[in-house]
Amino acid sequence: MDYKRLGKRIREERKRLNLTQAELAEAIDISDTYMGAIERGERSLTLDTLVRLVNRLGVTIDYMLADSVSDNDSNILEQFKQITDGQPLERKQLAINVLRTLFSYFENVGR
Repeated sequence: MDYKRLGKRIREERKRLNLTQAELAEAIDISDTYMGAIERGERSLTLDTLVRLVNRLGVTIDYMLADSVSDNDSNILEQFKQITDGQPLERKQLAINVLRTLFSYFENVGR
């Protein structure tokens, strides 16, 4: 986890909303000293704190963690699994057919 990049992204979003560190810290129920350490990448934060933070900043967790999550094949496959879990077999088959059509289109356009 790159806490410096996470802290930089938090700082950018806080400034976008014209909030001080103290105001943001108060809004998410942490000390302003801890908020400053998070923004400098000196401290980690709990999932609960991260959720309160993204909710206050109006961004998503995946946006905040974009630098920390790699897009390798196993992660992509896990994302597909998460999306399709709980879906009926017919919908899963339809999704596979859509992907096949999409990839076929990409192959033809690439030529």
